[in-house]
Amino acid sequence: MSPDRPDYPRLTLAGWGRTNPTGAWLARVHCPDDLVRALTHAPERGVIARGLGRSYGDASQNAGGLVIDSTGAAQFLLDPDTGVVTASAGASIQAILEGIVPYGFFVPVTPGTRFVTVGGAIASDIHGKNHHRAGSWCDHVLSFRLALPDGSVLDVDRDRHPKVFWATAGGMGLTGVITEATFRCYPIETSRLLVDTDRTRDLDHAIELMAGGDDAYDYSVAWIDLLARGRFMGRSVLTRGRFARREELPPALRTHPLAYEGRQLANVPPVFPSGLLNPWSVRLFNEFWYRKAPACRRGEIQDIPTFFHPLDMIGNWNLIYGPRGFIQWQCVVPEDAVETLRDIVRQLSDAGCTSFLAVLKRFGPGNEGHLSFPIAGWTLSLDIPVGDPRLATLLDRLDEQVAAEGGRIYLAKDSRLRRELLEVMYPRLDEWRRIRDTLDPNRLLRSDLGRRLGLCPD
Repeated sequence: MSPDRPDYPRLTLAGWGRTNPTGAWLARVHCPDDLVRALTHAPERGVIARGLGRSYGDASQNAGGLVIDSTGAAQFLLDPDTGVVTASAGASIQAILEGIVPYGFFVPVTPGTRFVTVGGAIASDIHGKNHHRAGSWCDHVLSFRLALPDGSVLDVDRDRHPKVFWATAGGMGLTGVITEATFRCYPIETSRLLVDTDRTRDLDHAIELMAGGDDAYDYSVAWIDLLARGRFMGRSVLTRGRFARREELPPALRTHPLAYEGRQLANVPPVFPSGLLNPWSVRLFNEFWYRKAPACRRGEIQDIPTFFHPLDMIGNWNLIYGPRGFIQWQCVVPEDAVETLRDIVRQLSDAGCTSFLAVLKRFGPGNEGHLSFPIAGWTLSLDIPVGDPRLATLLDRLDEQVAAEGGRIYLAKDSRLRRELLEVMYPRLDEWRRIRDTLDPNRLLRSDLGRRLGLCPD
């Protein structure tokens, strides 16, 4: 096998936003030996791991290089006495939920999609609706195995190897390729949640309810109408909840209290044109979504897919944005930067931002991950169709505003951040680079995101 032309098929790969596809050789590995072989035969352009491709930007792409897909080696084992799971890096949250929910356990953290692998969860240090109570994914990881480009494999324990552990947590796959991980899951009595809903009149109302009441809930998230302006700016639908106890279920659901099915209702065909999501159509959707929500509802019973992963019920929903794709922008600003958050929402509203997937959450304290995204504060994320010529200037201005407040942009969602802002947003970047260089002195772990942001060689 030539180091410049690996013995693997060459494919065009893109992130979930479908904005910047690039070509790479793809190695589908099915065992640790396959993975080590692929790593040690990386071409000049280097190698990066890829899971289910749900990073929105270019984090799991490697133009002209090698990409390793280990989803074919997915497996996991649950200890039903402790809730500890050991899983291969290619195992998805969906597969794990199917295996552990019937035994009365739930994953410690889940993002808005269940189609994320264990390796990707660590590399992106994913977060969810419970960050204010439970932190992010790597706060619950006990150890993992890390394969390096020289063929060695490290057993990394959270307590015994903190530097390598926390450089890899949120390290976007640039410290090594995770092969398996051990993490703690948590007990539940039922697979249903008790959900409270509040329809807020504006952003300030949503912030007031979240700041004053989120601590009483395990999970909290607000959908925001970014096209609402004036006195309705930032009007939201706030949903908060916790897992129900068995005695809180109606009799019909108590027979099978831990039933779980990650259902999918439909698939989006690849026929949607760019421009379908425009200010008119999104304004109509947002008005419908806001009006259909109850002004105040308490104790509604919802299942896991409905509460945590509603978009997963629609297969290939990213195709709705058309062939040009979309950008997801997610920022976090410190807790006391409410005025900045308000100004960001105002700018997006004034610009007529055509996002029907804008959400606001509260973060608790961050962890020791050098490149981990969460800090205590407010995080806003939104999907924006590509095509508006004003978009780049607007987001550049918002990036600068976020950085000036001590906030940051989530790298797992990013596809366009300017590299000079990275060191401002992630002040421990030099420390991360020193650890990375001990693990990969030849800097063979590379990605399109890494090149764009100066995290690895061009």
